[in-house]
Amino acid sequence: MIRIVWFLVWVGLLALGVAWFADRPGAVAITWLGYRIETSVMVAIAGVALVAILSVLLWAIARGIVRSPDQVSLFMRHRRAVRGHLAVTRGLIAIGSGDQHTARKSADEAKRLSPEEPLALLLSAQSAQMSGDRPGAERAFRVMAGRSDTKLLGLRGLYIEAQRRDDANAARLFAEEAAKSAPALAWAGQAVLEYRCAAADWAGALSVLDSMRPALDKAAYRRRRAVLLTARARSLADSDRADARDLALEAVKLAPDLVPASALAGRLLAEDNELRKAGKILEAAWKASPHPDIAEAYANLRFGDSARDRLARMQKLVAKEPGGVEGAVAVAHAAIDAREFAVARAALAPHLAMPTRRVAALMAEIEQTEHGDEGRAREWMARAVRAAPDPAWTADGVVSEHWMPVSPAGRLDAFQWKVPLAEIGFTRPVIDMAAPPAIADAPLPPAAVPEPPAPAKPVARPKAAAKTPVKPAGPHPAETVIPLVHAPDDPGPESALEPDPVPEPASTQADPWRRLRQLFR
Repeated sequence: MIRIVWFLVWVGLLALGVAWFADRPGAVAITWLGYRIETSVMVAIAGVALVAILSVLLWAIARGIVRSPDQVSLFMRHRRAVRGHLAVTRGLIAIGSGDQHTARKSADEAKRLSPEEPLALLLSAQSAQMSGDRPGAERAFRVMAGRSDTKLLGLRGLYIEAQRRDDANAARLFAEEAAKSAPALAWAGQAVLEYRCAAADWAGALSVLDSMRPALDKAAYRRRRAVLLTARARSLADSDRADARDLALEAVKLAPDLVPASALAGRLLAEDNELRKAGKILEAAWKASPHPDIAEAYANLRFGDSARDRLARMQKLVAKEPGGVEGAVAVAHAAIDAREFAVARAALAPHLAMPTRRVAALMAEIEQTEHGDEGRAREWMARAVRAAPDPAWTADGVVSEHWMPVSPAGRLDAFQWKVPLAEIGFTRPVIDMAAPPAIADAPLPPAAVPEPPAPAKPVARPKAAAKTPVKPAGPHPAETVIPLVHAPDDPGPESALEPDPVPEPASTQADPWRRLRQLFR
């Protein structure tokens, strides 16, 4: 509405101007090169306007003719860019849908139309990966790594390709270069951290973790730093005890429930005669997570104590926090060392109905050490074979007698105190069909003693877990199957699918007697 009003206003003003000049015609005379032209003012104004319009029109035509090569070139470049964009779009959609032929064709077209386009380079690498052309994919990623805008993407692709051909050195170099270019890049920092941990370079791993701090949440950062500090403290325990103690104490502050850190800190403090502080740390760790390492460190808190003193200290700790079967086993260990067999039996009594392997083995040791009863000891060892397993330090399918900061697959803080293979879903309790052996002093008749599966002499005190040789730590050991890591929008290599089994003919399923008749043909 406002535009219409303004239009009418301007038309009215123009009409007034024309009328004003018509009422005052006047005269205009031009003398030039012996010629004289006389006309009215209105005609002169119209002539000047016509000359101006013609001049502008001629200038525009001349300017268009001069600039026509640039305009044609710009139009062709724009047209090629649009076609290249459409080719990239088709190629990425084909990769997502698994159409290898279309993806490769679109990649070639995009490379021809837009060779410098980052998405065209990515499409070329993705299509090469999809078709199994690893050298072609690596060439495309190297081109991207040489550009500033696609450097990180190219390094990521080269890192993955190096992993796929099991070239650990090349993968480490690509990851370190990416981490140097972008310290907060999660995958690069994690890869460099794993390589430093595999090489036991704990100081370097701590520096890498500090550079990754913006990309980690507070809890994950504190836990990982505590693990690395514990690993470094263990490596310095024999050479630099002061630094090892400080590192262990810092690890305890960051993760009070980290058993190795608390046990190491308690041992180092006890050796420095700081018994009160060591006791508090171990008691807090036992309350958070009862563990044999904590019990052992607490029992040996004061150097030179007798076995009875260690037993009294363990009974004091268990009285504060029972700790379940771990507390019972810890008291039984100390009681056997002190030759207080009644105390050991009383500690293990609540767990004899469904004993674990450690409980059954301890009962066998008690029977043999106290009474020299080989029959009862062998019966308890036979029950230990059938008993439920005890928790152990487990990571990546490997059981270790001691905690380690890095798993055989190179994962930091992977070892957990749990029952081995518990993650496969076996939660059914072990049924022990044999009745608990009598604790009375009367010996069993020889015929009642079952034949053991293996000789049990001498009966050895059980450890925290069965000793299983641990493979050397490394980011990609030969024994470990490494999951395939995919680049962005990378569908990965084609997998050979097994053919579906041929269904049985419907006639055979409908006629159950046919199978019987076929046997007599």
